[in-house]
Order: sequence, then C-alpha cells, then structure tokens
Amino acid sequence: MTRVHLWGILASLMLVLAVLLLGPYSSPDQFLPDQGTTWYYWKLPEQTTAGRISAWVLYLAHQVSIWWLIARFRAQPRGGDGAMQPLNWLAIAVNGLFILLHILQTRLFYDGLAQDTSVMTSQGSVVLLLVMVLLFENQRRGLFFGQRLHWLQRPGAFLRQYHGYYFAWAITFTFWFHPIEDNAGHLLGLLYTFLILFQGSLVRTRYHSNRYWTVLLECFVAVHGGIVAYLTQSTGVWRMFFFGFMALFIVTQIHGLGLKRRWIALAGLTYLGAVGAAYWGEGTKFLAVIRIPLVEYGLVLAMGALIWAGFWLRRTTTTLKGSAPPPRRG
Repeated sequence: MTRVHLWGILASLMLVLAVLLLGPYSSPDQFLPDQGTTWYYWKLPEQTTAGRISAWVLYLAHQVSIWWLIARFRAQPRGGDGAMQPLNWLAIAVNGLFILLHILQTRLFYDGLAQDTSVMTSQGSVVLLLVMVLLFENQRRGLFFGQRLHWLQRPGAFLRQYHGYYFAWAITFTFWFHPIEDNAGHLLGLLYTFLILFQGSLVRTRYHSNRYWTVLLECFVAVHGGIVAYLTQSTGVWRMFFFGFMALFIVTQIHGLGLKRRWIALAGLTYLGAVGAAYWGEGTKFLAVIRIPLVEYGLVLAMGALIWAGFWLRRTTTTLKGSAPPPRRG
C-alpha cells in the first residue's frame, strides 16, 4: 500500500475515535427487546418526525452528491499518471462532511433509515457489493484457485464499467441506515464504512486499484463479521463468519496478489489448520464454514447468468425491431 492509503486508514481511525469520544448516543432502556434476526435493535420505539426527515434529507443529499461526483469523474479524461485530482479531494471532503453531519444528526434525533427500511436491505446491499467484486475481478485473478471462468468475462467488464453508481448507493445507504453508536460492533462497522467511502473517493487514480488495498477491503468483512458475532452470540457462530469469509481469500482473493505458489500453499495450509483447531472435537460442525462461500459463489454465477440474459434480451429486442416491416403509408 502507499502513503495515500495509510493516510486514509489514519483518517478513518481518527473519525472512529471522534465517534467514541462524542458518545454515548443511547442507553439500553430506550430500545425495545430484540425480536430476532430480522429485527433491527438500534431504533427508537416510536419514530419521530424530526428523526425521519433529518435522516432521509441528509442521506439523499449525501447520495446525490456522490452520484454527481461520479458523473463528473466519468466526464473528465483519465489522468496519465493516476495521481490525485481536485475531484478526488472534493469527494473526500464531501464524505467527511456528511460523516460529521451523521454524528450530529444521531446526537440530536438518533434514528437512521432503519425505521423505514428492512435490515436485510442494508446487509444485502453490502453482500451484493462483495459479490460484484468477485465477478469483475475474475478476469484478473480468477474465481477458483486462479482459474478464470471465461464466460464471466463480458458480464465482469459490464459491471466494472458501471459498478461505481451501485457501490456508491450500497455504502452510502448502509451508512445512513444505522445510527451512530459507540459499541465495538458499530465502531468496527463504521471503520469499514469509512474505508470504503475513502476507496470511492480514489476513483480514477492508481490508488483505487492497488491490489493489496482492495484485498484488505474485501477481507475486512471477515474481521468485522467474526468479531461482531463473537460479541453478540455465544454459540460459536463467529467461526462460520470469520472462516467462511476467509475461505474466499484462500480460494480467490490471494491469487490476485502476485505471490509465489509456495506462499499461497502455506496460507492454505495455515487456514486449514486454523479451521481444524477451532472445530477440534466437534465432529462435522466445521462444515458450517462452507455456507458463506457457497452463497457468495452461487450469487456470482447467478449474477453472471442474469447479465447474460440481459444481453440476450437486448440483442433479441434489437433484432426484432430491425426486422420489422416499415409502416405502410396511406
């Protein structure tokens, strides 16, 4: 990684520290009891008008600002040296401003978008983001142990060209879905969010596609998911999240780092040993770690097929229009 990335990490950590110092933002007695996996705990029992308006107005302002910046990026010619441009610094400033506004909004009104949207929309948007990265990076690093699936090349190129708008929506929506909180799980989630917002601000630079930086962002979900599960659940399910997401690193992501085969093999053996140690004496419970990879790779294949279906439908529609007889006159 470069000094630009290190400065981004430092700035993100400083923002997390600011969130911690400005807390607390709530107390347990102001929430309803947890009602299961589809229930979002951190929202007020009764929604307030000020909370709803402030969350949606600020979210939409943040979202439109980022989409406008993406359109500006796409309209300008790509710089030859891949250095930071004024628009990159503007994007960093815009994201920083709205991070501070969200902290203030939570202090004043608390609620985020969770009052009006399902928790599945927040989680699903980020999962789909990670799936899209696996798909469009297939041509560079392969999908399974360095082997490319060539039929995914065209869908991957399509996603690479237009992914910015979706990524900007996924991370901005997720950021405003949650209120700001100072517990360990939320702080880790905020750190991850800040890093991805910073990554979006690096578009059209050489820093945006640095392979070590992008793999760090992909793998951070293993740390976040594992720690949050460990802190909130006592059934050992953290192993499924941590080792499940790390399986993606061993099977796919490590093969884009340019490492020698012996280091890749050593990483794979270390991973298998860690899984064995974590599930020692528990029979076949270790099979839980394949659930996340099966879902992720299944979604990659399904998304590729869906995009091909869109290509086919567009081609078929165009052909039918071209072969239609001209309208009769008179």
